[in-house]
Amino acid sequence: MWALTQDPDLHPRWDLRFSRIEPTGSDSAGRSRFRYERALPLHVIRGEGISLGEKTRDHGIRTSALAFSTDDRLSPLRSGRGYWRYVPTPEGVRFITGYDYQPGWGRFADLAMRPVILWMTAWSFDRLRIWAERGEEPDRWPLLSVVWFWRSGRPRAARCRTVPPRDGAMADAPQTLQRVSVS
Repeated sequence: MWALTQDPDLHPRWDLRFSRIEPTGSDSAGRSRFRYERALPLHVIRGEGISLGEKTRDHGIRTSALAFSTDDRLSPLRSGRGYWRYVPTPEGVRFITGYDYQPGWGRFADLAMRPVILWMTAWSFDRLRIWAERGEEPDRWPLLSVVWFWRSGRPRAARCRTVPPRDGAMADAPQTLQRVSVS
């Protein structure tokens, strides 16, 4: 699971939110800078980010924290931050995420876009799960597979818990999140 989410060549294959991720360097603290793209039919959104992975926590838990931003006026997301936590369980790995962002189109448009971003995230994570558990590469499940109702094994956002904790999506964020910012 770690390799599928941390490799910049593999990540855009399963995650709808990215078309391309290009590493641009790292620093002595282990932070990695990157550029990202999301190709749309008539436009490509470009931005930059920084991430920090932590592989040596208690009980085999790993975390990855990131921050991102774009100046693209057509992007529904202006800047944001998030984390992933990988928790080993007897059944495999429990994958927990939290994120928040500043809307790019204002608060009113964000009321419509936030559920879309949430759905994209959940659907992408189920596509990742299918790849990790069954070895079925993401290309087998294009976005159009959302309407392949006759395929019960297709990725489905509904398989992912999408209710943030009572204290908010970032309430359980790792300390490493404080060490990443795009500036």
